[in-house]
Amino acid sequence: MMPAAFGPAQRIGLLFGSFNPVHTGHLILAEHFATRTDLAEVWLVVSPQNPFKAGAELLPEAQRLSLVELAIAGNPRLRVEAIEFGLPRPSYTIATLDALQQRHPDTEFVLLMGADNLPGLPRWQQAARLLAEIDIYVYPRPGTALPELALFPRVQVMQAPLLDISATYIRESLRLGRSIRYLVPASVETALLSYGDE
Repeated sequence: MMPAAFGPAQRIGLLFGSFNPVHTGHLILAEHFATRTDLAEVWLVVSPQNPFKAGAELLPEAQRLSLVELAIAGNPRLRVEAIEFGLPRPSYTIATLDALQQRHPDTEFVLLMGADNLPGLPRWQQAARLLAEIDIYVYPRPGTALPELALFPRVQVMQAPLLDISATYIRESLRLGRSIRYLVPASVETALLSYGDE
């Protein structure tokens, strides 16, 4: 009897971010890619320190991770990934991808990226390797034109909802005591308001 043939590797989308805090824009994009593309799941990779955001005002990393867990609870197509918490800092995407590939050798990872981040990709660590080895799904951002890099063979521009919600706006709203209802899931709103009481 012939052995069963192995199927294609499972494709997982990786949405990196500080998630400071996670908001409905992140979740709508993650759900869109998890349910309307060839991806089996989308993992939200919480970055403790982004090399391009040094000195940024960050909620404690454990809180940011907990908020993402709250936000995606009960959704089998979304998962939070904290692998960068155990890697050297600042967090470089190529190092994270290598670590994930070691842990999940039978998985094919796809990088999810906003069009506003694409022009800066050549400045990323080992950018040539990223462009050669990883499929990159790019989603549109309001007011952002696509650079020439969008024509690269492994870069695929995807249709996705145009969203203009920012974590900065949410943090400022909290600071001013203004409503953040519908900008974040209700469970995240409750947790963020409780942090202000601590």
